[in-house]
Amino acid sequence: MTKPILVIHGGAGIIPRESLTPEMRQKFLDGLENALKAGWNKLESGSTATDSVAAAVAYMEDSPLFNAGCGSVFTRSGSIRMEVPRSHFIKGRSKTCIFTCVPLNVQASIMDGATRQFGAATQLKGSKNPIQLAQLILEKQPNTHGFLCGEEAEEFGAHHGLAQEPQEYFKTERRWRQHLEGLELDKRPQVSEDFVGPKGTVGAVALDSEGNLAAATSTGGKTNKMSSRLGDTPLIGCGTYAENGLVACSGTGDGEFFIRSVASYDIAAQMKYGGKSVQDASKFTLKSIEDLGGSGGLIALDSEGRFAMPNSGGMFRGWIGQDGVPHTAIFVDEEC
Repeated sequence: MTKPILVIHGGAGIIPRESLTPEMRQKFLDGLENALKAGWNKLESGSTATDSVAAAVAYMEDSPLFNAGCGSVFTRSGSIRMEVPRSHFIKGRSKTCIFTCVPLNVQASIMDGATRQFGAATQLKGSKNPIQLAQLILEKQPNTHGFLCGEEAEEFGAHHGLAQEPQEYFKTERRWRQHLEGLELDKRPQVSEDFVGPKGTVGAVALDSEGNLAAATSTGGKTNKMSSRLGDTPLIGCGTYAENGLVACSGTGDGEFFIRSVASYDIAAQMKYGGKSVQDASKFTLKSIEDLGGSGGLIALDSEGRFAMPNSGGMFRGWIGQDGVPHTAIFVDEEC
């Protein structure tokens, strides 16, 4: 019987120590620890690696700390002007503010290493847990489709009982401030190349007691992205990949560079055809992304329970193994 293990990330980027207060740092560490426990509870009870990664990612989607689910960043386009009490914001004050409602564009994918079947969804605006929709698509494969988009994807989820939320559920004061800062930096119709918003994406990779691997990734994308943008997260082989006997991977960072690098499958190919270790393959792939001008981080887990967490300048990350003790870190020089 294989020893189960779960590895997660909550986004990567350049994260200086002074950018987080001690209180905020502890909140992130607590969030990572709780996500690890949510996923580990599945593994400990004998559930599959797929169920484990979905549970860990769903927990982070439900937290306003991470750029996924209710903590997702906004797109550039706005279509509704409304008055919303600040009580709708996380830890906001009971004053009224007027703002343009900016639609979301969240996306997620999940892959089962045992079958190499996958489920993915993008252009979502109301799905409470995009990763649950991706898992539903993986399991149901409607009309043999593995990747669904927009309104039809959300209708499919709602038909099977997945929760849908109004736009107000996804609005947090922190993300709204980031949106406004981005608009001030560039008021042109296109996205500024000078503006670097949150690169947060959440992800998980797991190995269960049967030796099966799985990977899952979910994101709100880039701050002030164009509404039609598609990133690497829902693309199998780019943001997510799992193959039994080999590796499970999830990425976070500059999505276009992960697509250009076919990042997750690049790790798998180096291990499969070049005999590299999971650590060496992961470092090489991230270096390739950085050489192209991108940045970010990766988590990768092999079939023996060895894992890697390379990152460009910090990554919210953690792992939990046989003893059930969560291990977490944020800054690039921290051991995890």
